[in-house]
Amino acid sequence: MTVKQPERGFPDSEYQTRLGTAQRKMAAEGIDGLFLTTEPEFRYFSGFHSLFWQSPTRPWFLIVPEEGKPVAVIPGIGKVCMEKTWIDDIRTWSSPNPDDEGISILADTITELLGKSATIGLLEGPESHLRMPLADFARLKSNLPCVEFKDCNDLVRAQRVIKSEREIEKIRFAAQAASRAFSRTPDIIKRGISVRQMFQAFKHVLLDEGIDDVSYLVGGARNSGYNDIISQPTERLLEKGDVVILDTGSIWDGYFCDFDRNFSIGKPTDEVASAHHIIWDATEAAIEIAKPGTTCAELFYCMNKAMGGASGNVGRLGHGLGMQLTEHPSHAAFDQTVLQEGMVLTLEPGFDFAPGREMVHEENLVIRENGCELLSKRASRDIPVIEGF
Repeated sequence: MTVKQPERGFPDSEYQTRLGTAQRKMAAEGIDGLFLTTEPEFRYFSGFHSLFWQSPTRPWFLIVPEEGKPVAVIPGIGKVCMEKTWIDDIRTWSSPNPDDEGISILADTITELLGKSATIGLLEGPESHLRMPLADFARLKSNLPCVEFKDCNDLVRAQRVIKSEREIEKIRFAAQAASRAFSRTPDIIKRGISVRQMFQAFKHVLLDEGIDDVSYLVGGARNSGYNDIISQPTERLLEKGDVVILDTGSIWDGYFCDFDRNFSIGKPTDEVASAHHIIWDATEAAIEIAKPGTTCAELFYCMNKAMGGASGNVGRLGHGLGMQLTEHPSHAAFDQTVLQEGMVLTLEPGFDFAPGREMVHEENLVIRENGCELLSKRASRDIPVIEGF
């Protein structure tokens, strides 16, 4: 059944809720404001959605004070786009400007909003980065000698990991569109097509099914089982006996789905058929325990056990999902994150079923009060077979 397309964007109330939650946590931790420079966090609190982030030339700054609405300090080229958001206070400079890339106006804004002596939250932990030149950040600190920067990674990611129903709707829509595209894969895998042509054709199908953009598509094909799914596609022609994997991170209205499907060109070998059963069963085992109170480590051990302890060296068997292709947390032995209602996750068991040959399977789900809801259409336990080669 086709999922109804959600409304694009969010009402102001969505951002008001996000802001209120963050400000309560800031007050509890003694943080006077958040200093955000990276696209997902900037967009999460402002609603500023633009592909212009792909250009590294200009920095973008958002100040989230303990009281009041966020203030944007941005290059002038973004003013019109920013005015379409719920943000009222937009301060700009002409950029690029190597002599002063917004640092003076940024320092003045921080002083005005937070005072000369303040504690400012800065993302410093795992899976974060500072999207501005280090020299400019040093200059900013020298302009704010009485300001203390404090790691706010846990504060921000603990909030972002719980998705609202509006966010979940967008991910569900993307996942269902990609599920329909995967169901059409047998129509594009034909004799005489190369791996690169298969990738190109599948991107067209994803767009045809309503996806906005296909910013991530990896995979590959190899006789009797693949051993690499992140290299660029090649001109090698598909042939009988190949095992094909396509893994897509497709976007709708700024939110990702992320899952894969495997195909056998011609009847699979017993090894391949068995490997697909094993990873499907590993996913199924994790689905059964994916509920509030379970830890990510427990998901990892559950899937790893179902694969006979052969998860290999990938480090994790799934992750969070949302505005980024991969988000916190990780289904790994080290991650004791407790699942909560509203978390959107991938389950991604994979293992080497023979020397130099692997099998990976992935599904998307959201944690609900008493279990989980699949967002992607569940794959079949038997590996699909492509005939005609």
